[in-house]
Amino acid sequence: MAFGNIFLKAGGYNQELIKIMKIAVLHAYPPEPDGLSIQGYLLYRGLKKIGIDCMPCHYNPSFQKQWVLSAYKPDVAIGIGSWTYTPNIVTSPQNNGVTPIPWFVANGWVANYHKILSELPLGFTTSQWVKDTFKRDGVDVKNYKVLPIGFDPEEIKPIPRTDPKIVCLREMLGVQPHEKMILTVGGDATSKGAQEMFKALAEIDKDFKDWKYVIKASESECAEGHNEEEDNLIDELELDRGKIVRLSGMYSHDFMAYLLSACDIYAAPSRLEGFGMIQMEANACGRPVISINVGGPVDTIVHGRTGFLAEVGETVKLHEEFAYEWMGFDADYKIKFDKPKVFAYRASIPDLVKYTKQLLTDDKLREEMGQNGYEHAMQNFQYPDVAKKAVGMIQETLGIE
Repeated sequence: MAFGNIFLKAGGYNQELIKIMKIAVLHAYPPEPDGLSIQGYLLYRGLKKIGIDCMPCHYNPSFQKQWVLSAYKPDVAIGIGSWTYTPNIVTSPQNNGVTPIPWFVANGWVANYHKILSELPLGFTTSQWVKDTFKRDGVDVKNYKVLPIGFDPEEIKPIPRTDPKIVCLREMLGVQPHEKMILTVGGDATSKGAQEMFKALAEIDKDFKDWKYVIKASESECAEGHNEEEDNLIDELELDRGKIVRLSGMYSHDFMAYLLSACDIYAAPSRLEGFGMIQMEANACGRPVISINVGGPVDTIVHGRTGFLAEVGETVKLHEEFAYEWMGFDADYKIKFDKPKVFAYRASIPDLVKYTKQLLTDDKLREEMGQNGYEHAMQNFQYPDVAKKAVGMIQETLGIE
């Protein structure tokens, strides 16, 4: 790839290159309040902040996207999505003479496009677990690099508990001053481990009563499908429904700093997590995190320091799975696996009981872990730093001279 006459210095990213390299960022644009859109938008902002010539565009086919690839003529196009987005973030740039660099998130398994994905000169994954999943499913990942998701510390930051807006928010949620608020946020609560948390809280409630569990989910078919399961489990465990608060809908990203700062503990022992952006943002808001010791959280949460990682209690393995046309196949059909694939995890309930109870009852530990989490996020996940890492890996891997 030719970027002009550039001398690449050893170590770091070359300031001279910044004046020449042109990058298109393909993501859900204009920005929307969902993880993929925020991930791409923060990368775009980070590249701009460090001086890169870049342009954002929606990954879907459109007149604008064709204009970006044809008129702007980027050197590379970084596209955000799962492997199912391959036609839009890999093939489309290639067809326009632009080198694609997909930034892949988790999607359970990789069912198609193995040859295309194996031949990429460079690919990013949000965690080592995502990279390992691609490798497990037959993709050659020798040119894949782990690139974490960033956050904006001017937007996602600790807000004092005494702030009137936080006081009001806790009152609106029905959280009393003496109660500890546990929070889980996701597209649906079950995928983020809410059912496992229900089971843990049923045990904790025998000895510790002063808690409220707030669950925020999107209004989606997936969330609705799990609501009945969750309600049945709440009844089965005989949990007090007055201690469980459900929120739904799409909230703006800047509101999340208030919601995260209002809680005492962020809990998301996710069944499948490729990074855990909100977990990292909870740390950035000075809150300890309870998660699971597999997947993306292993890269973001420091066990015993910024939160706790519960061990895996059980796995869900499948011997076969449906593949659909929207995955790039000619028709829907069922794939049988030579070896069973792990498709989901369940956190250890005894671990969740132990760690949640520790944080609920030990104010000093909760405060120390929250402060450690804030410092860890500031040191490792600020969005300009993520952009610098991306540029450095582009330089190093693509052999710029």
